Order: sequence, then structure tokens, then C-alpha cells
Amino acid sequence: MPLATPSNPSSPVLSHFSLANKVACVTGGARGIGLEVVRGLAEAGASVALIYTSSKDAVQTAESIAGATGQRIVAYQSDVRSKSAITATINQIVTDFGRLDICVANAGIAAHQGSLEYAEEDWSEMMKVNLNGAMFTAQAAGNIFKKQAGSDGFAGSMIFTASVSALLVNVPQTQCAYNASKAAVLHLAKSLAVEWTEFARVNCVSPGFIETESEFEGLIRSFVVRWY
Repeated sequence: MPLATPSNPSSPVLSHFSLANKVACVTGGARGIGLEVVRGLAEAGASVALIYTSSKDAVQTAESIAGATGQRIVAYQSDVRSKSAITATINQIVTDFGRLDICVANAGIAAHQGSLEYAEEDWSEMMKVNLNGAMFTAQAAGNIFKKQAGSDGFAGSMIFTASVSALLVNVPQTQCAYNASKAAVLHLAKSLAVEWTEFARVNCVSPGFIETESEFEGLIRSFVVRWY
């Protein structure tokens, strides 16, 4: 099982959490939790590829974070529902940045709808984005991590955004499809953590209700350092 070893164990503790010279990518990075993860990674010193689907302000958002942190932040449009699309995007990120050290599979959607009312396409769309998208993102990153693995074995960190709804049922929300998809993401992360021990670390964060544009922004950013 690979363990990351700091170059100087006796240096100040906060220096061990620096992401200087690291390259990260974040799906769903243009808003909400994903945006704060991008910001947190940049504040910790990483260069970040902000992956988005439809946000009109993604490029400007990336430029704003780059200006505030002094880090290289680039926006990439992609679709996590498509294995070929997200794989091509992540491969392009590696070409542009030279490597990939951290991947955050964060893209997700939610809907409140009674279980007896779900149309086939609504259920399918939830799974395509939340579960398939997480898996396709992880596959693309995992293949890169495996190729990058050196003599110590460790080559990258994979982080999934699940939800407290993966562990319990929030009320009064009726969101069985969302809950099921996030429970699957949680177990996917556990499975890959076991399977990828030779070349990557895998973690999963399960937030509760997060008011990302208010005083809770710092909470999400703190997850980045903890789980890298």
C-alpha cells in the first residue's frame, strides 16, 4: 500500500499540506462545491483545470481565481456522461499541464421527485451524471495515475464528492434517485481505494447542506487539504 513520504519530515507541519507544483482537475468546477474546491486547491498552491458543462461564466471564473491566487487555472468544457468526452478532456489536461496529480469527481445533479413519479429518462439522467460520470472521470484519471507511477508506486489522488444522502435519507426531500446515485458513488470510491492501492489514493467526501456562497466556503476548501 503506497504511502506518500514528505521530502523533509522535520519541516513545519503546514508545509506538508502545500500543493505547490501539483496539477489538479475538478469536474463540476464552475459553481457550488466544485468552485470552492477549485479555489481551495489553488489557494494551496496547485494549478487547476476547471471542468464544466454549461456555465457561461466558467472561463471568467477561472481567470478570476488565477488572478486572486497567482496559480494557473484553465477552464475546459466537457461532458462527464460521455466516457470518450471526459477521457479526451482529461488527456488534454495532461498534455497542457504536463501531468495530473489530483482528480476531483464532483459533477452532479439533484432533483426532488416522488419515487412513484420518476420517468425513465429522469432516472437515467441522474445516474448518467452522478454515477456514470464519476466512474468515467475516475477511469480517465486512474489510467493516467497508473502510467505516472514511479518506483514508490504512488502517482495520484482521486477524490469523489458523494453526499450525506449516501448514508442517510434527508427529510422532507423526496430524492431517491439522487440518494441511490450517491450511495453508489460512495461504494465506488471504496472499491477503487482497494483496487488502486498500487498507484493511487482514493477518498470520498460526503457533505451535508452547504451554503457555498456564504460563510461555509472555507469548510469546503478545508476538505481539499485534508483529503489530498
